[in-house]
Amino acid sequence: MSARGFTLLEVLVALTIVGLGMLAVFTQAGQSTHVTVLMQERTLASWIAGNRVTELAISRSWPEIGETGGELEYAGRQWRWRETVVATPSPALRRIDITVALAARPDEVVHTTSAFIGEPPPPLLISPWVRDAVFDGSEPADGGAVQ
Repeated sequence: MSARGFTLLEVLVALTIVGLGMLAVFTQAGQSTHVTVLMQERTLASWIAGNRVTELAISRSWPEIGETGGELEYAGRQWRWRETVVATPSPALRRIDITVALAARPDEVVHTTSAFIGEPPPPLLISPWVRDAVFDGSEPADGGAVQ
């Protein structure tokens, strides 16, 4: 009578193959999670830098040459930004470099943005007689109806 079944050696080889396969799957899942977290950090950091550029662009003040920075809470995390404003060959433009990092790891820059900001226009000056004629607060003779 012959015995049927697997030998101990066959079982160990099968377990080794299954273990290596599972190790590869877990390693890939860990790398995928790590890449997802990095992409999320880069996306949030780019939004922070873009928001800062927009603030500077719509500001009525001309950014001073030099380096400034700050911290903010964004998407449930603390971030640190640093902006460097430098002169350009054109006196009407300034270059702004903004770096963003997590406050917990300030030496690891997550994102860098560079932008050029033009000198803001002078305030609009309206002569008093035009201002009074246009903005006198009176109603038009036709009641403001569109013809």
